Amino acid sequence: MIDLACFLCRTLSSQVNKDPKPGIMKLLQNANTFLLVVAGISITGLIYLGYTTTSLRYKEQGHCLKTTKEHQENSKLHLPQGLSYHQPSLVGPDGKVVPLTPWLAPVVWEGTFDPMLIDSIYKQQNITIATTVFALGKYTQFLKDFLESAEQNYFVGFRVHYYVFTDQPEQVPAVKLGAEHNLTVLKVASSNRWQEITLSRMEKLQKLIETRLVNDADYVFSLDVDTKFYGRWGVETLGRLVGVIHPGYYRTSREQYPYERRPESQAFISYGEGDYYYGGAVIGGLVKDVYEVAKTCREKLDIDASKSIEAAWQEESHLNKYFLYNKPSKVLSPEYLWQDFKPHTNEVKIIRFSQVIKNYAAVRPNP
Repeated sequence: MIDLACFLCRTLSSQVNKDPKPGIMKLLQNANTFLLVVAGISITGLIYLGYTTTSLRYKEQGHCLKTTKEHQENSKLHLPQGLSYHQPSLVGPDGKVVPLTPWLAPVVWEGTFDPMLIDSIYKQQNITIATTVFALGKYTQFLKDFLESAEQNYFVGFRVHYYVFTDQPEQVPAVKLGAEHNLTVLKVASSNRWQEITLSRMEKLQKLIETRLVNDADYVFSLDVDTKFYGRWGVETLGRLVGVIHPGYYRTSREQYPYERRPESQAFISYGEGDYYYGGAVIGGLVKDVYEVAKTCREKLDIDASKSIEAAWQEESHLNKYFLYNKPSKVLSPEYLWQDFKPHTNEVKIIRFSQVIKNYAAVRPNP
């Protein structure tokens, strides 16, 4: 633009020298006006160009910050194979509970969170928590206590959608649900082996996420139905990937964990490996992360089945293998999975969720 103005100026000056007539003065006045316009446009363009460049730079920086934040929040905690380290403990030498894992995931105990504070934070996020339970055969008898106790303690004041898998929809009790709590019954085929019922849970959970939960929920928990809530279970349990410590092994040497020890199985964990023993009665987290758990475990279960191998504790064995190499971002203490026949201990101040006493021979279709 400036070069054009200079060219016009030189051209007009040469014309004046050649033919200095009175009309030339008018032409020069017009040329001056034109030059002023051109200069104004040039300055405006430079200002706009500078603003646009700055704006783009800030947008780019903002995008980088957003991407970094999302990466930090969503990054998975993968353990490289072959790494040797000491077994972590949930109770210190002084008898006090340990609030963090060695990979800095919170361990949720009574006293480690403020219910009012954390509820007020999550209330602003408008979240939905999907919850699956499997009640097949005689296990339908546990649904009433499960649902009624859940309505008193489980994510009270938040949006919850229960999905009940059962072969007997007519046996699902009519339980009064709280505001924004819903229940959907999903009919599935029955089985003559409780092991097959257990083994199929991961596949059904995977398909439910694919067909519904991917669009309808933010978090999902898969819980055992032969359980009962005795205390608060709230948003303190939410995280990217959540596991619960099995109440029978939280003070046990990992050499005594009931891991799958046969190398032929996809669930194999060798002696000297392992962090905690996680209970299969609770699996939770963001929908996309629980999907990865269900999908991976289902694939490993299928590989074992093709070799006529059944892991020691079915999907619980495969879950422990998954958590060994894909660390949970939050760990729930045994408060969130107890057993009614167990006495209280010094560490467990409150029982929130517990497996009820039952006669396995009477409720299972096979020994």
